[in-house]
Amino acid sequence: MALAIRKSTFSVLATARCIVPREFRSLSSLPETNEDVAQDVAKRSTGRRIRFQNPALEYRHVYPEFLPDPNPKWRNTLREKMERADMLKRRSQIDIPEFYVGSILAVVISDPHAQGKTNRFVGICIERKGCGLRAEFTLRNVVDHQGVEIRYDLYDPTIQSIQIIRLEKRLDDKLFYLRDALPEYSTFSFDMDPEILPEGTPVPVNPVQVKLKPKPWLERWERQELKGVANIEEHLKENDRVRRELRKTPWEKYDLMKQYRKTIPAEDQNEIWGEVHNQLNQLKLSRKKMFKKRPVTTPKTQLA
Repeated sequence: MALAIRKSTFSVLATARCIVPREFRSLSSLPETNEDVAQDVAKRSTGRRIRFQNPALEYRHVYPEFLPDPNPKWRNTLREKMERADMLKRRSQIDIPEFYVGSILAVVISDPHAQGKTNRFVGICIERKGCGLRAEFTLRNVVDHQGVEIRYDLYDPTIQSIQIIRLEKRLDDKLFYLRDALPEYSTFSFDMDPEILPEGTPVPVNPVQVKLKPKPWLERWERQELKGVANIEEHLKENDRVRRELRKTPWEKYDLMKQYRKTIPAEDQNEIWGEVHNQLNQLKLSRKKMFKKRPVTTPKTQLA
């Protein structure tokens, strides 16, 4: 009986191994930080030259919307597969670049009520969430001393172009505290020139720490572990500090089940990336060829 179970288990594992492409088979777990990636590469080098780097290490950051919802309640394998096919078709029509929370983007959408039938908005990305075709991002800018936020569906057919003005990350995963910060941290000119990073350079992390305006705030920022805010303690009273200590949950970082529910298993990620790897690579190469064929124009010098 035990021998039969072992044989059946081996056959299932062999079948699963055949489904996953060769470049994904050696990846048993996905490192979470850059240091883990470096250690993983060092362990696999063993004195020989590595011909390629596993794309799954960076795909989960560059294309987070391809990963399904970690909550099993919202999982549907057939729907997710069909959505990935639609997402690849949409990416063949429009260039959706790599961006993160903290990057400055310029989005052009079709607007029948605008003068030129299009509307262009520039702002900093303060949130990126959602899975599949429900992926969305929010841009914020201060226009005429008024904070303006626009939420876009990433695969909205009315979006004509998404341009990266400044590619960078911030210290926090969400920048909602910019709503209570000084206006200069959310003010960006609509005529900003795009900053082009050399190919292969890591995405820079902007270490700026914003200053919040006095209370009242939209949220209790003192109860969140924020790295990008500098002056929270200046606006707190003794009661606020006491309540913050009472509501701390330091044990959550040791809750393995909570971490498991918020992540996608490595096996599921390997299967997804193995499915869309070739199409994403072909789109990336075609975009590079199109970019090289574009005529180079020197920017105009502005007189003071």
